[in-house]
Amino acid sequence: MTRTRRNRAAAALLGLVAAGLLPGCGIRATQVPVDVGPAPSRVSCDTPGQPAGQDTVQGFRATVELVCGSQLVGVERVVPVPEKRAVRDPVALVAQALLEALERTPSAQERDAGFSTGVPADMTAGAPRPGDPAGTVRLSRKPEDLPPVALSQIVCTLAGSEAVSAGPGPVVLGGPDADPPRAWECTEAVRTRPESVPTLGEIVRPTPSPS
Repeated sequence: MTRTRRNRAAAALLGLVAAGLLPGCGIRATQVPVDVGPAPSRVSCDTPGQPAGQDTVQGFRATVELVCGSQLVGVERVVPVPEKRAVRDPVALVAQALLEALERTPSAQERDAGFSTGVPADMTAGAPRPGDPAGTVRLSRKPEDLPPVALSQIVCTLAGSEAVSAGPGPVVLGGPDADPPRAWECTEAVRTRPESVPTLGEIVRPTPSPS
């Protein structure tokens, strides 16, 4: 893991702890009307305000990728501090917080606007194994075993986090076993057709140990 990425993740966690309860302000999803199937009906993909209780949430601001009109649409949220803190790695902790945000059922307002999530509950994010490339996030389930839409949500949400991703480029994910991690990219094609994401990313070779 690079020092810059570790510093970003640590700064994000330090900021959310030091700041305490964040002040409330309106949080709106990107307004992207999307056609749904062959019918002429449309969904707004717009949440007019923050979900109830968000003005007292202790957390950090992030964009969470939800499904709306069969596409991924980013929704700005205050992401709570991770509830599952078995891992102390700062990048893994931020990834865990984002994963928990994806697992939660959208609010009533979000559901009325057409939002849903396909990410299964009770998944966890862990630190990389020795030899994994910097920035690898190890999930409690093999990424290739996840539904394609759920995998797309995770990849695009992590790719949009400066604390997890060093910048434009692939997100490196691994499973709970010793299999080498794989890389996935959040492309426009993935965002518009999340069900078509390749379930098997490109293998990222382990970093050679210093001699």
